[in-house]
Amino acid sequence: MTETTPTHSTPPQGADGGYAAYKPRSPEARAAVQALHGLRQDLLHDAFAYRPLPRRSAEGRFLRGLPPGLRQYAVWTPHAVVGALALVVWMAGAGPALDWPPYLLLSFLPAAVVLLTLLRPVAAFWLSLLSAPVLCVLDPLWDLWPFQPGTFLAHLCVMTIVALRTRPRTAAWMWLLTLVYGGMAELLARPLEGTDTMPMLFLSAVLLLVVTVWHIRRDAEQEVSAQQTVTAHERSRRTLLEERTTIARELHDVVAHHMSVVAIQAEAAPYRVENPPQELERAFATIRENAVAALTELRRVLGVVRAEDYEAPEAPQPTLADLDALLANVRQAGLEVDKAVTGAVRELPQGVELSAYRIVQEALSNTLRHAPGASARVEIGYVIGGLGLRIVNGPPSAPAAVERSPGAGHGITGMRERVTMLNGEMTVGPMAGGGYEVAVFLPVTAAAGGTP
Repeated sequence: MTETTPTHSTPPQGADGGYAAYKPRSPEARAAVQALHGLRQDLLHDAFAYRPLPRRSAEGRFLRGLPPGLRQYAVWTPHAVVGALALVVWMAGAGPALDWPPYLLLSFLPAAVVLLTLLRPVAAFWLSLLSAPVLCVLDPLWDLWPFQPGTFLAHLCVMTIVALRTRPRTAAWMWLLTLVYGGMAELLARPLEGTDTMPMLFLSAVLLLVVTVWHIRRDAEQEVSAQQTVTAHERSRRTLLEERTTIARELHDVVAHHMSVVAIQAEAAPYRVENPPQELERAFATIRENAVAALTELRRVLGVVRAEDYEAPEAPQPTLADLDALLANVRQAGLEVDKAVTGAVRELPQGVELSAYRIVQEALSNTLRHAPGASARVEIGYVIGGLGLRIVNGPPSAPAAVERSPGAGHGITGMRERVTMLNGEMTVGPMAGGGYEVAVFLPVTAAAGGTP
């Protein structure tokens, strides 16, 4: 047997040759370090930073309904409230100044501290805490310790305003520091008449708890609103992708059919000519190979949008020639619908015919769902350069049986996607006399659509 010597890992050496001080910390020590870091971040770091109180939004919940002339002043409501609190604080602390004029100048300090929260909120808290013992000592008529009336009310106002402007963790730190200050003041001064530390701690705890609950509720409302926005966006995006998937499937079927016909005709063409030249045979062979390659690539790319259980339709895709059967089915469902055709009827590209059929189908379906009892009219215009569609319905004569869901309007999204795919134009909207109109123009080139 080979004897092995146990190895012991040693901590890395520092630049000075000694071992680096890597000491494991207990969970309690880590919690204490994190707490001190939070205190430093909330109340010590940039304590005198300039953070002016912003105005209220003129489009807010409470200001939106005010007249414009009053709204421009109402945006300063938070500043006016702070100013009113500062006035109340000065009145509460100015009583002793009537008997001792030198105290009059110092009586403005608590009110100034409250006003300072408009510009430097964290600095206002520290100044409120430091000014309390000074004014308490100088007040000849106040027997309680460690606050006098002005500083007592000012400290409550300052903590509440700072908590509103920051976050719940800062409110907790302010309350703890006030507790430490009150305890130390009582130990050092040992007042004979009484103390107001407990009233301060109780009232401030209630106020800060209310502010914390308000913060939590506001954050929850903002999160719900953001989630609803994301959900609506995802729903719209999913609907658009589903409609594009449907269009891609139909496009695959249409193009695959034509490419298959091209390949078969190219393969059979040399046998229709007696003794065809080799150049002609090679040309048809090249056409067939390109058609087969294009068909394979088309199936590879567009085939990924098919579901696993999707099967290609056995019947050909519908066209405008099948529109009469669609209208017959709609009439059986209770919708009175007329059709009008203008222009020279001609065969159009299959993609245009299919999209036109689907647009009419979706527009009539929307009429059945949202305008029961109304009559509809389908107008088809074969014009130079394209195909025009207009589907209109009158106002409903009965309440809709289907309530509009949050996902309503997906049919219009699908129609618009088909029109965009063909570089067409589409307008939808209610009519002046009631009802709804869908107007579409699908461009068709002369080479694609035949002789106009």
